[in-house]
Amino acid sequence: MNRSPVPLALAGAVALVLSAAPAPAQMMKTPDAAPSKAAPQARGDVQLSFAPVVKRAAPSVVNVYASHVDKRPQARASAMDEFMRRFFGEPGRGRGPSMPGDRAQRSLGSGVIVDDSGLVITNNHVIDNMNEVRIALADRREFEATIVLRDPRTDLAVVRIKNPGSGLVPMPFGDSETLEVGDFVMAIGNPFGVGQTVTQGIVSALARTQVGSSDYQFFIQTDAAINPGNSGGALVDLQGRLVGINTAIYSQSGGSHGIGFAIPAGMVKAVVETAKGGASTVRRPWLGARVQSVTPDIAESMGLDRPTGVLVASLQAKSPAEEAGLKRGDLILSVDGQNVDDPEAFGYRFALKGISGETKFGVLRGTGRTAVTVKLGPAPETRPRDALKVRTRSPFLGATLVNTSPAVAEEMQVDLPGEGVAVQTVEDGSVASRAGLQKGDLIVAINGVAIASTKDLERVTRNTLNMWEVSINRGGEVLTSVFGG
Repeated sequence: MNRSPVPLALAGAVALVLSAAPAPAQMMKTPDAAPSKAAPQARGDVQLSFAPVVKRAAPSVVNVYASHVDKRPQARASAMDEFMRRFFGEPGRGRGPSMPGDRAQRSLGSGVIVDDSGLVITNNHVIDNMNEVRIALADRREFEATIVLRDPRTDLAVVRIKNPGSGLVPMPFGDSETLEVGDFVMAIGNPFGVGQTVTQGIVSALARTQVGSSDYQFFIQTDAAINPGNSGGALVDLQGRLVGINTAIYSQSGGSHGIGFAIPAGMVKAVVETAKGGASTVRRPWLGARVQSVTPDIAESMGLDRPTGVLVASLQAKSPAEEAGLKRGDLILSVDGQNVDDPEAFGYRFALKGISGETKFGVLRGTGRTAVTVKLGPAPETRPRDALKVRTRSPFLGATLVNTSPAVAEEMQVDLPGEGVAVQTVEDGSVASRAGLQKGDLIVAINGVAIASTKDLERVTRNTLNMWEVSINRGGEVLTSVFGG
């Protein structure tokens, strides 16, 4: 899967006129007649076009230019630096347009205007780690923008155009639930930075999982050409409505191979509504249960014709799942009447329900079917996270650790076995990474000292030691390793 942000011609209908049926003997002797062919008789016969759809949708699609510039104290320029700058216009010996001492990263992608106040939806990976964003409209106007919301779990982000004035054209949302395989769609974006480009194809598949570009995997697959720079651009239907945000491609070369993936409009709309409400993070409902796929063997043992649904593997105490009466071994078949075939589809459907009200699961328990009503609400923050980034020399150098809670477990999408200290992130190439620490590891003990909070861990790692004995709980299994100081 290539996640770089770079993520059918319409044939005229032919009328076939059948003559009266011949006698049976003639049918045996006469070969099937080929359909008659005729040249176009009117201008309209050859003028079928997607241009009206493009005219409606294209003004809503924008180019997103993001950058991250680290300002460094400017050292006194050498005589050679000053000579190069004055006579050749090259700051810092021609190392780019940034001022001496600055370090810049840049990203290019696409976005879609979804509100006339200037809200633009794009992919999170387009603006990830960026602190400056510019938006270029289809009519060539450019504006600065502020980052309103980042949601790495869906790979979506919302930015707002500063002082846009008039003339913004928001794109209406379509219903991604009504899409069918074979429907015509168009991808609009800025591939390779060449400028706004429209490609056309069909919906190749729905509810694609195992794509690996976000936590909620339930993608629309299309063969409309999507290339680097299309990330964050629009997938539109033939009414010019937004049915998805293009986010990833399957490619071995970096270019389009006819397999592109888009986040469905249902999830996009939920993120946009959160931004409109003034929130900077997306909160999702908490179930408090771990579910697993149904294998063919499990399906056979439960008397199912085929593997479907998700199996409840475990429940957390005092969670909405437990309070609703779900039991270990229950098979969840649907969420509010919409079938689910795997944990990814279940996670997507449940996440769209919001954090208020209730939802109903269709459940198979034993040989009988029942409906279970689950109360919707966010995962509780039962204690402060007290995030700790270890900076002393230890096996945890380069890791960020937090106190656990249901909210932390839900955000990290890991099954934390209890209260303690969990590894939230690990920097690439750090001491912690080389020591083998992973996101979601629960620190049990260090040198025989039990670790219940980040304050405990900070106290234990305050001094440099010659040897570290670390016990972690990973997926329910406790592992102990010894590291040098």
